[in-house]
Amino acid sequence: MTACPTLVTERLILRPFEESDLDAYAELLATPEVRRSLRLPEVVSRRDAWLGMAQWRGQWELRGSGQFALEERATGRFLGRAGLHRPELEDWPGLEVGWVLHPRYWGNGFATEAGGGSIAYAFEVMGVDEVFSTILPDNLRSQAVARRLGLTLVGERVLSNYPAEPHGIWRLGRDRWVPPPRRSPADAAGRLL
Repeated sequence: MTACPTLVTERLILRPFEESDLDAYAELLATPEVRRSLRLPEVVSRRDAWLGMAQWRGQWELRGSGQFALEERATGRFLGRAGLHRPELEDWPGLEVGWVLHPRYWGNGFATEAGGGSIAYAFEVMGVDEVFSTILPDNLRSQAVARRLGLTLVGERVLSNYPAEPHGIWRLGRDRWVPPPRRSPADAAGRLL
């Protein structure tokens, strides 16, 4: 049992990380595109991937937020991760919505769909008033996703966990959020399983 819920969107299952995700998650973190966009080191080991998965599961247990493993509903393929992040950093802007997909799945709208489900969960289930994204200035793809989700750039600053360069701070308040269309009145943040 885990504190991480499972959400279902039109094409995705957002679920807790499982041990069986390790190889696919390690492969994702090792791709040059992901390493470059997240400023990961040249070598990302299976151990690093496993520790990351454990971190996300642990954050759900301790804080009621974290990243989901993303699975394509039609195929069961592991696509990446997305969700909500609230690290223990004094200069962090707040509850962050974020996404990382394997580059072979970029350009299909999965990040936008997963981000939208995560934002709906944050506003409708967690009851927060705002969400943020921290995005490096050269990560144009993530900036485009943030815009599609309704986030706006509110500033740039260097964060203590990555002092080498500033991050763009993107924000969406509940007052500007447009909820996704419902499949039925009972749906909230996708279908919660």
